[in-house]
Amino acid sequence: ENWAHAEQYEQAENARRAQGQSNPFESFNSDGNADWSYSGGDGADFSDFFQSMFGGNSNSGFSGRQRTAFRGQDLNAELHLNLREAAVTHKQEMNINGKTVRISVPAGVYNGQQIKLKGYGNPGSQGGPAGDLYITFVIPEDPIFKRVGDDLYIHKNLDLYTAVLGGEEIVETLDGKVKLKIKPETQNSTKVRVTGKGFPVYKQEGKQGDLYVIWDILIPTNLTEEQKKLFREIANAKN
Repeated sequence: ENWAHAEQYEQAENARRAQGQSNPFESFNSDGNADWSYSGGDGADFSDFFQSMFGGNSNSGFSGRQRTAFRGQDLNAELHLNLREAAVTHKQEMNINGKTVRISVPAGVYNGQQIKLKGYGNPGSQGGPAGDLYITFVIPEDPIFKRVGDDLYIHKNLDLYTAVLGGEEIVETLDGKVKLKIKPETQNSTKVRVTGKGFPVYKQEGKQGDLYVIWDILIPTNLTEEQKKLFREIANAKN
């Protein structure tokens, strides 16, 4: 019976070939072996046929075209601080594209320093991650202190009499005032170091640079005749 079916199939195939028809499931390659595929009249291939049957569902074993995920754009912002604000750890709020961003500013940040807040940029698309937010600190020159690294410099006026005879002077620092002793015969532009009274070291809690006090000796003006006479006596005694 099987042979009879085979003969009937072969006769049907011969008839189709004689009429120029081909088996829709059979093609031959260059070495005469059969390649099995399906091609519909509109040129769709076998995978398209199954996707139309199963709707492109990944559970069917066929995956549809995946969408490309795009990372969000990075954002840049500036945070303006004065020198005293930069010297203490504190909280700051910033408005970025209509959203409030709260950050902690560590003591010791310097002008031009940049920090990155990961994921605080623009949102991604197609399921991609958000971009980052880069914040640059802008710290203008202070009218009293000059910052050099973690050290501070301050100019302090000193009257001639104290410079000659010695004495004491009150000097301002970032965290209060200190009293300094003046040596007799102190010269103009003499620099005195006050240890540990400079600027906080970034992310090293409790550590500070030094404060340097530069004495600017003032020459007295509007002297009386009696005062001028005393200076002449000093000058003559020196000679």
